[in-house]
Amino acid sequence: MTYLNDPREPQEEIVERTPARIRVVRVVNALVHAVCWIFALVLITHILLVFGEANPANGFAQLIDQWSRGVSLGLRNLFTPDGPKLRTLFNDGLAALLWLIIGGVVTDLVSRIGLPGPKRVWYRRTIS
Repeated sequence: MTYLNDPREPQEEIVERTPARIRVVRVVNALVHAVCWIFALVLITHILLVFGEANPANGFAQLIDQWSRGVSLGLRNLFTPDGPKLRTLFNDGLAALLWLIIGGVVTDLVSRIGLPGPKRVWYRRTIS
């Protein structure tokens, strides 16, 4: 008499194998996603510092201001309302939103180019 989970019976194990190409696409997408989010967070932090009237002589405020200038996508003077708070909100807010959109589009393109056709999963069966 044999039982369903008899330890003397050979057990079947299913192991998923992820091809190297899929791993590379996942790593590239994770890096693009992380970089775009970091740039957006820098711009959002700059907006918060301007709205909070942070001391412009402070080292952290200067670092964020310089970094946000570098990642603003040339939108620093696109909108020119009267107050510096609204100017920063519109210009840096738009740049932050664009970074998130760019990240989504690039990761989608990398997936479409790097993984043509249906996504396949490879299995290996082992009997012990």
